[in-house]
Amino acid sequence: MTLLLNLTLLPLSVDFDSPGDYLLFIFHILFGTCTVLVAGSVVIGIFGTRILLRQNRFIFMLNTSICDTLTGCSIFYTCLFDVRWGFPQKNGFFNIFQSLLGVNMMTFLFAQFDRYFAVCHPFFYARFITRRIIVCVNVYSWLHVYVQLLIQQLVPVSKAIEISLYSRVGIQIIIIVNVTMTIKLLLVAKYQLQREPPSPERDSKKESLLIIVLVVIFFLVLWSPAMLNSIGSLGVGSGAQFRNEAESPLNILSRANALCTPSLYLWASPSLKTAVWETIWSKICCKCPKRLVA
Repeated sequence: MTLLLNLTLLPLSVDFDSPGDYLLFIFHILFGTCTVLVAGSVVIGIFGTRILLRQNRFIFMLNTSICDTLTGCSIFYTCLFDVRWGFPQKNGFFNIFQSLLGVNMMTFLFAQFDRYFAVCHPFFYARFITRRIIVCVNVYSWLHVYVQLLIQQLVPVSKAIEISLYSRVGIQIIIIVNVTMTIKLLLVAKYQLQREPPSPERDSKKESLLIIVLVVIFFLVLWSPAMLNSIGSLGVGSGAQFRNEAESPLNILSRANALCTPSLYLWASPSLKTAVWETIWSKICCKCPKRLVA
């Protein structure tokens, strides 16, 4: 109730003084809707298919897609209302939505190591890396980020700033490891898998490597401009400043990752595409003609 009251008191992100304001507002509505539909479809498709839930790589896809669905929902708040995450922050809602980036980054990192051990050390992987461990790792990514965020809200401002600085250093380390593991996985896909004879297992390994490599590459490409601008603003004070999130092309680009990632999952994984179609869209498409006839 309090949240709804606060939303009614917040000014909108645009003034509607020009046609561009209307186009920008409509764009964010469509953008958020498409993100929720695509990422949410992946979540429901994986949840509704037991065969996919038994495979570790789809647990990681499920975790990132939950993040992307929440990011899509956050667009309706951060881009339709006058919100700014950067300094000075304005209506930032305790950085809850912004922290989804940290969950995604940690999930991608764990997924990269998961695929590396699954392909390069299959006997070790089959013996020790169980689905329970994968689920625990994904749950940990949420706890790590949001427990840290809770601590920042409870401690004095000076301590909160220190925690924030450590977090930024940690993000940079994760990015370096992501880039290193991406190169490593590309080499594995190019040389090691070529030596294996053609088989369904080899095709599955190749598909899983392709997905995680493409997803991390697009993630880094889409998020890098906003990250570099943030570092420039804090470090040398020369970063670009925008009135709010809705008018920042850098933040729009970074949020496009929430639509790009589940789209890549659907494009690169035929089994996921089939699961999403059979679980959701085939049922919707079959009901629509009946309603029209009725």
